[in-house]
Amino acid sequence: MVSALLDTSVIIDLLRGYPPARLWNRTQSNVGVCRAVWLEVIEGVENRQKQQIAIKLLNGFELIELTTEDIVWATEQLIALNLGHSMDSFDCMIASVNHRLQVPLYTRNMKHFKPLLGSLAESPY
Repeated sequence: MVSALLDTSVIIDLLRGYPPARLWNRTQSNVGVCRAVWLEVIEGVENRQKQQIAIKLLNGFELIELTTEDIVWATEQLIALNLGHSMDSFDCMIASVNHRLQVPLYTRNMKHFKPLLGSLAESPY
């Protein structure tokens, strides 16, 4: 069981070799990613080589699948927060897993995740 999940922003920092992200990641254990993070990361790669690097990194984390209940919760949050907070569907899906598991989400995007998760949204570094 994971003790926390990573947002796409943290994975991107790791892929870019951002030193604070790399140092922080070495101190973590039992962290995972949800399928929506996988989709966002793969969507953003520029070529096959970078895609393979991204897949290798993502495979190093436990993968947590979305449930039907997660999608329902994400939809409710999008309806409630989209207009006031410019929320997007992927952020709602990512947050839904943390909401269900009641584990922290490490993210650099506090603007979107704080309204969704409150204190479960944490800045990693």
